Parts: sequence; structure tokens; C-alpha cells
Amino acid sequence: MSGAALGLEIVFVFFLALFLLHRYGDFKKQHRLVIVGTLLAWYLCFLIVFILPLDVSTTIYNRCKHAAANSSPPEGSNMTGLYATATPVPSQHPCFKPWSYIPDGIMPIFWRVVYWTSQFLTWILLPFMQSYARSGGFSITGKIKTALIENAIYYGTYLLIFGAFLIYVAVNPHLHLEWNQLQTIGIAAANTWGLFLLVLLLGYGLVEIPRSYWNGAKRGYLLMKTYFKAAKLMTEKADAEETLEDVMEEVRKVNESIKYNHPLRKCVDTILKKCPIEYQEKMGRNMDDYEDFDEKHNTYPSEKSLVKLHKQVIYSVQRHRRTQVQWQILLEQAFYLEDVAKNETSATCQFVHTFQSPEPENRFIQYFYNPTVEWYWECLLRPWFYRVLAVVLSIFSVIVVWSECTFFSTRPVLSLFAVFIQLAEKTYNYIYIEIACFLSIFFLSICVYSTVFRIRVFNYYYLASHHQTDAYSLLFSGMLFCRLTPPLCLNFLGLTHMDSSISHQNTQPTAYTSIMGSMKVLSFIADGFYIYYPMLVVILCIATYFSLGTRCLNLLGFQQFMGDNDMTSDLVDEGKELIRREKRKRQRQEEGENRRREWKERYGHSREDSTRNRNVHIDPKESNFSEMSTNRSTSKYTRANNRTERDRIELLQDAEPLDFNAETFTEDPLESESGRYQPGGRYLSMSRSRIFDDV
Repeated sequence: MSGAALGLEIVFVFFLALFLLHRYGDFKKQHRLVIVGTLLAWYLCFLIVFILPLDVSTTIYNRCKHAAANSSPPEGSNMTGLYATATPVPSQHPCFKPWSYIPDGIMPIFWRVVYWTSQFLTWILLPFMQSYARSGGFSITGKIKTALIENAIYYGTYLLIFGAFLIYVAVNPHLHLEWNQLQTIGIAAANTWGLFLLVLLLGYGLVEIPRSYWNGAKRGYLLMKTYFKAAKLMTEKADAEETLEDVMEEVRKVNESIKYNHPLRKCVDTILKKCPIEYQEKMGRNMDDYEDFDEKHNTYPSEKSLVKLHKQVIYSVQRHRRTQVQWQILLEQAFYLEDVAKNETSATCQFVHTFQSPEPENRFIQYFYNPTVEWYWECLLRPWFYRVLAVVLSIFSVIVVWSECTFFSTRPVLSLFAVFIQLAEKTYNYIYIEIACFLSIFFLSICVYSTVFRIRVFNYYYLASHHQTDAYSLLFSGMLFCRLTPPLCLNFLGLTHMDSSISHQNTQPTAYTSIMGSMKVLSFIADGFYIYYPMLVVILCIATYFSLGTRCLNLLGFQQFMGDNDMTSDLVDEGKELIRREKRKRQRQEEGENRRREWKERYGHSREDSTRNRNVHIDPKESNFSEMSTNRSTSKYTRANNRTERDRIELLQDAEPLDFNAETFTEDPLESESGRYQPGGRYLSMSRSRIFDDV
């Protein structure tokens, strides 16, 4: 099994990152480089979280093996007296190789490749790709130029700070820094920035995640929150539609001014390809390519303005598409929650849906998750399951907060994570060690990463599911993950006292800690910031518990869901009315479809039979006549014998109404052709005497 666990986790984490990226990104429409860059960033960060427990168990085994080797008596010595009782013999030492043991030399190389690749992505490549993805240039060279200009200040700031630091070191004769020490300083600076953001996100997630499950168990809470989201989303949807209309109007003006032989026509065609299909058709119909661009002395837009317009088109189309998809998803969620509220009082214990799912469900799911099982789960079991899960997550949150405030204490050991790991280390229960480490770091990662998925910075950064996340937000999330994961792992190793700088013990460090270098080069960071700054998580948890951030945003004009607020109540009522209106609309659509289906099933076969009988009763002698006479005789025969059938067919066809003001009209409205030719050589719609009656 040597190295097999590492290989399995590498494969599993890859498919996990691919699944999440497929849920939020769009593989068909987004650029391949954006997909590859984001996938690589997510994959490396998730890989660090999953592989770190294996590094801990391997390090504990190496410590045990090293202690056993040091405790072995020299050859020829007598095992008597106090020495025999104080140090056990190697055969009695409980050191055995764990099932997930990774051979020496593999983990340092693995961590070095993963860490430096993630740092290259987050500080150099992904910021450049962000600017490249948002650029409105029409060529690769133009996009690269725009990305370099936008990142010049970003890169220049770091180069200026690093250059000033090198000058200070070169001038000061008391400082002699080598390459390894400079490398450690760079790692410490990156981890300090990441730890600063990590504590902010962790303080929010430790409280909000358990509270969200506890509130989800309340009856009506999720439905009220869905109504609130519907009101806000409708406002955003209307704003997105208005913005798209304004941008399309600008595109229309540009399309009309720049003709086919203009040098910038290729740029306009590129912009038109990014527009929705219905707007492309409208602009294509209004296009007049017979005019030359130089015949009229008009002012034409510059290439710079077209680049700006191209950028606006990409943004507005993406936002409009996202709001449309989110609105449909929110409607389905609201309808389902209303069905849950109705079925809670059902005496039949059968879950009844108001609307059937448009997509056919799997037979396997239908067999096991039938209406009875669905009723028991949605109406009885799920609220209690959410309450139990909320309590368990709350206990984990309390353990994390306590350990963050006490992990620097080594005698006595107050950090609960360190207590659990040290108890397992005494018995060398490697499976328990790996499970405990995995659950601990997995919970910390969920608290941090879920906050990254939840936060929204206006419309610039927003991770939307169902393939609605834009390229800028995907790349920005990859940057955040690469910057948050290394300090998160270091913080976890400090909580478990596996970091020698925290435990102050001369023991073998983990392979992950060894590539970070010794933080003694910057003692004020190792002994100050890394120790006391995580204590701020207590203040952040208290602020999140009392919803101070939500209240501040509400005061600033950003509507947030608060149960004791008049604005929230108004938005809930507005959303409820919107959902009710959409529900009536969908019910009318389904009723119309069912009615048309019933009419087709009732009269569709009889219509086919009448056509078949009509062909059978034709006199064989009439086959020698021309096609015109055959149709006329068939029409007379059918009108004489199938008047009842024609009346039925009239219900299925959009027959034009009779013109009772006309001079003559036929008895059967279906007898006339589609042109409605009237005696006297005039069509009904072209009658001169009655053409202005409606006016």
C-alpha cells in the first residue's frame, strides 16, 4: 500500500474539482485557458487539504521510528537495572508502518511542486488571465496589451516593495541574508496576507454555517427567505434587461453607421456575434450594405470605443443570461417549498407536487424516492436532521474557537485538536489520527471555502451555480483559494502542535512545514502575528452571531434578510406576490397544453378517418379529370356529408371571423381559401368600402 493512498487521493480530488467547476463554470462557452487555470488552482488547493493528514501520520511514524532507533542499546550492553525499565527494547516498541505510509523523499518534492505552482498561479498567471478575460480587444495581441497595462500597477507595487527591501539588506552591514532566508521571507509575507483574510472568513463561517442549518429546520423560514430573494432578484433582473437594451441600442447605432467596407467592420461583426440571437436578427434585417461609408461625412466610432463597447456587451449579455437562469431556478425552489408547506398537513402521507418536473426522473430514483418516502423526508425527518447537524457543527465551531485562542499553550496543552492528536499518537492509531486530522481540516476548509462561494462583491465577483459564473469570478476564486489554503494548513498544524515553532520541541517537522522554512528569521511574525491574530476570530464570531455586518449593510442601503425589519417584510410580501403571479401564469400554460392535447387525442383520429374515407369514396371515373376538377368535386362531396366533422375541425383551427359588413358571404366560413376571395374580384381584407370602419 506504499504510495497507493496518495495516488487514490490525487485522482479523487481531481474529479471533485472537476465536478465543482462544471457546476459553476460553462465548459462550452468559456475559454479553455480560463477553465484550465481555474481547474488547476482549485485542484491544487483541494489536494493540499486532502493530502495533509497523510503527511501527519507519516511524520508521526517517522518520529516513532527515530525514537526507537535512539532508544536501542549498543551492542554487547547488558539490559539490567534502571536502563532496562526506562527505555523499552525495539522489539517491544509499538512502531508499525501505517497503511498510508509515503516513502521518504516523496512528500517534500510533492509539497514543493504543489506550493510553488499555486503561488505562481495566484500572484502572476491568474491576475493576468483575469485582465485578459475581461478585455474587450478584438485580437490576442490587443488583449495581452490591455492585460499588461492593467497589471502594471499591480506587479509594480510588489516589485517596488521587494526592491526596497533588497536595498535595505544590502546597505545594512548587520544583515546577511541568504537565498533560503529570502525565500522564507517571501513565504511569510504571502502567508501573512492569507492569514489576515483567513481569520475574517473563518469567523463568519463558524457561526453562519450552523445557523443556516438550524434556521433551515424552522417551518416557513426558507420560504420567507425565498420570497425575499425573489423580490431582490426581480429588481436585478429588470436592471439587467434595461442595461442590455441600452447596450444593444449602442450596438445598433454602430452597426448602422459602420458599413461593410469600413476598416472597422470586422470589429463590429465580432461584437454582433456576442449579442443574443434575437438582436442579431433585428440588426441583420435593418442592415443596408448598399451605402459606402465614405459617401456621407459622418463621425465614426474609434477602435478604442469599440473595444469598450465590446467589453460592455460581454458583461451585459452574461449578466442578463445569469439573472434569467437564476430566476427560473428560484421559481422552482419557491414552488417546491410551497408544496412542502401544503403537504405538511396531508393525511395521506403522500407528497403531491403542484407542477411536474419537466425533466424525466431516473427510474431507480423514482422506485426508492417515491411520494411516500419524499413526504416522510421533507415533512418529518429533514427538520430533525438539520437540527442535529446544526448542533454537531456548533460543537465543532466551539472547539475551533477555543483552540484558536489557546493553541500557543504547550504546558499544559489546552488546544483540543492537539489533545486528540497526542492521545492517538501515544497508541499509534494511525487510522484515528488520519480521520481526526481530515475531519478537523475539512471543517476549517468548509467554513472558509463556503464563505468564498457565498460572498458577492457587487457584480464584479459572484459565484453562481448552474454554469452561470463568468470567467472573471472563476479566476478570482482560484486566486483566493491559492492564497488562503497555505495559511489554513499552517494554522491547522499549529492547532495540532505539529508545527515545531508552536510546540517549541526539537522534533521532526512535517514535510509541509519543512518547505515553509524556519520563521525565526522574522521573529515578530512567528512569535507575534501568527500567535495572537487568530484570537480575533472570537470577536468576529460574536459580530456574526448578532448580525452586525448584516445590519450595517442594511443601513447603507443594501437590503439584507432580517426578520425584525420593515423593509424585509415589504420585500417578502412583494416576492410572495411575484411567485403567486408566476404560479398562475404557469398553471394557465399547463391548462392550455392539456386542453390542446385532449382535443388532439379526441379529434385527431376522427380527422384522419374522414380523410381516409374521403379518398375511398371518390368515384374511379373522376380520376381522368384534371386536378382542379377533382378538388372541387371532393370539396362538394365533403361539404355535403361531413358538415358535423367540419364544425369540429373549426375548433382546432384559427378560422378568420366573418365580415358581416361585406356584401356577400358564404354559409361555411371554412369553405373559402386562405386568401378569402370574394365575388367581384376583391379580398375581404382589401374591401374599399369598409377599409376604415375600425378606425
